[in-house]
Amino acid sequence: MPSRSLHVAVIGAGAAGLVAARELRREGHDPVVFERGAGVGGNWLYHPAASADPLGAGGVQSSLYASLRTNVPRECMGFMDFPFVAGAGAMSSYSDDPRRFPGHEEVLRYLQEFARRFDLLGLIRLQTEVVSVRRDDASAGWKLSYRSWRKLPGAGGEELEEEVFDAVVVCNGHSDEPRLADIAGIDGWPGMQMHSRNYRVPDPFNGQVVVIVGYAPSGLDISRDIVGVAKEVHVAHRSPATSETQSTAHANMWLHPTIERTEEDGSVVFQDGSRVKADAILHCTGYKYNFPFLGDDVGILVDDNRVHPLYKHVFPPHLAPHISFIGLSLKALQFPVFQLQSNWVARVLSERAKLPSQEEMMEDMTAFYSKLEARGCPKRYTHDLGECTYEYEDWVADQCGLERIERWRKEMFVAALKNFADRPESYRNEWDDDHLLLEAHRDFTKYF
Repeated sequence: MPSRSLHVAVIGAGAAGLVAARELRREGHDPVVFERGAGVGGNWLYHPAASADPLGAGGVQSSLYASLRTNVPRECMGFMDFPFVAGAGAMSSYSDDPRRFPGHEEVLRYLQEFARRFDLLGLIRLQTEVVSVRRDDASAGWKLSYRSWRKLPGAGGEELEEEVFDAVVVCNGHSDEPRLADIAGIDGWPGMQMHSRNYRVPDPFNGQVVVIVGYAPSGLDISRDIVGVAKEVHVAHRSPATSETQSTAHANMWLHPTIERTEEDGSVVFQDGSRVKADAILHCTGYKYNFPFLGDDVGILVDDNRVHPLYKHVFPPHLAPHISFIGLSLKALQFPVFQLQSNWVARVLSERAKLPSQEEMMEDMTAFYSKLEARGCPKRYTHDLGECTYEYEDWVADQCGLERIERWRKEMFVAALKNFADRPESYRNEWDDDHLLLEAHRDFTKYF
């Protein structure tokens, strides 16, 4: 049994916050989950409205577009002990989309079912926004200030309330604060600009010439989404500059190197010298980590998208273990990683797992940063696990005494990434990993 039980605040009820709450309670802690939205699911809770500022975050939580499908198979997305499968045994109650790469609605149903299955809904305070997190000297804990809109009509919900916790787990996601491309001349460019966070449907781009910046999954998806209604679609992405644009499978879509500059007559000039007169620029350029509730006194900084200082992307050495971060990692098996990190945090808080000393954690972190610098890796990719993802996941599993993520899941993830690169138009509907699929479903039978 755990040697101690703590009152723990979890900020966010998306995938990371839900599994954090489950792991904390399993370990004997008393978690309370604060969620500013009207339901569980975090970013997977789609809302057709967008921010009033097409380049900003605004008050809308979701960054999903209507047509979004997962870019990895459902089998390798799910939590390790709660399979994300379609129409199979006990899991079939949430499966309305049987595709291996389902739409966002199916992911939301999965998370809602996870919350119900593990009786998490009673732990969650919906429509409640954490405004500040600061140290409480009287209790040596953490004081959360928050406002709630769960009140009766006319009650307002503007007054701040406060509560003291022993520990805080930050699970507020990383798809809220838009990151914009730095484009010369953009302040004088007359066209419309939008960040992918505020893209929902293609209709506003009907008959327009559109430049999309970025060719990661969102850029790929959105370019294909609007190509049927736009006059022309030009995708600018990081690639060696060429003397001419590259054609695609669509007659009205072209690939270009990155943008050199924009001009006041509406022109967009690419690095190879080609140019188009565009009506709109759509920034599919990712997001910035943002923790507006953490004051400067907490000592957590975001420097060029590096959340610093953090040991193993989770614990700030000077505050460990009483503040932790779940879900900062990119290019990883997200839901399983959230589960492993959450289990690690829960065990450390109950003293069933030990952290190194503050000095040792700082030394490890400094060595990690030095390796990134030696490889020429910019700070903004600090939390991009990339080629190190399996080494990291195995290390966290070992800290918890848990089984490592299954081999088939890792291989399926790699195959999906390769198919995305090789067959961007069709990778969601054509795959060559049926042997892994069979292995996955044999594994899943123990949970049905």
